[in-house]
Amino acid sequence: MASMDSQKAIELFEGQTLLYVQIFGYLRTMCLKWAVQLGIPDIIHNHGKPITLPQLVSTLQISPTKASFVHRFMRFLAHNGIFDIHESLEEHEITYSLTAASKLLVKNSGHCLTPVVLAFTEQFMMDNLHLLGEWTRGEDPTIFETAFGTSFWKLLEKNPAYISLYNDAMASDSQMVSLALKNCSSVFEGLDSIVDVAGGTGTTARIICEAFPKLKCVVIDLPHVVANLTGSKNLSFVGGDMFESIPEADAILMKLILHDWDDEKCIKLLEKCKDSISSKGKRGKVIIIDTIINEKLDEQNLSQTKLSMDIMMLTINGKERTEKEWKQLFIQAGFTQYRVFPIFGYKSLIEVSP
Repeated sequence: MASMDSQKAIELFEGQTLLYVQIFGYLRTMCLKWAVQLGIPDIIHNHGKPITLPQLVSTLQISPTKASFVHRFMRFLAHNGIFDIHESLEEHEITYSLTAASKLLVKNSGHCLTPVVLAFTEQFMMDNLHLLGEWTRGEDPTIFETAFGTSFWKLLEKNPAYISLYNDAMASDSQMVSLALKNCSSVFEGLDSIVDVAGGTGTTARIICEAFPKLKCVVIDLPHVVANLTGSKNLSFVGGDMFESIPEADAILMKLILHDWDDEKCIKLLEKCKDSISSKGKRGKVIIIDTIINEKLDEQNLSQTKLSMDIMMLTINGKERTEKEWKQLFIQAGFTQYRVFPIFGYKSLIEVSP
């Protein structure tokens, strides 16, 4: 049986380990960026089978003197679930293969999330986090105003490269929507028209149009976002400000929009949505694809993802919400009922009716 002193030492060392995991957590992010920048998921995918270290180093055109560095990076990423490592007992040869996570980093796969990695590891996105303490004590509403003197959205507008990164990231995330539509197709059935609010370059809208070819879809976003975009027979683009006016339709769709804003802005936006479907009688609805925090029921990685995203939203004065917080928004905006459809991943689909 451990003495009181040895038990205290064990607790201190456990605490130290936990602290160090947090301190060095940024290395997981940066090593993931390393793998994406070097195109390692594509290299392994194109190889067609698990790849050896010499084969990987050769394809990367890296000096053999750095082969051991590549192995150490890969070992670290494998420990964090990004790659798998296999070792042949007979040949004593190590090979690397893709996991469910790194398969999502293969280009032209139809669900590639590489743009998300590149956008959210961009230097301007990460550097401002060093100012969390200063921002918390200050008066600026967002950390971007502390770091850059302007809001996140205005920073994007002023920097075409940033907004291109952001739009690519949102478009790639939207590709995952097609995987979830099968679980909640009833929400879209019976609709003649839908407006995708702040729908960007239309990735989500195109997926919905393909799944429901009789459904007329309009994407509204800021004029500079939708400029020069080409629609189709049942898809069109409109430039405008969602806080000012939303085109009328049977349904209003908002994917990862409301989490960008505080409660006051969300209520205003939901009221605009309600006005746009008010003439549609019982058919009118608002369809929200967003995050619902549920720490008691979600498994660890899912909760960690949702809570991490909440911190990201916090920096732009947005938030991720619990179901109770969502319900409060709906009531204050004049809606009377809602239904939640959990879909794969960290998002849920919420159907809201007047």
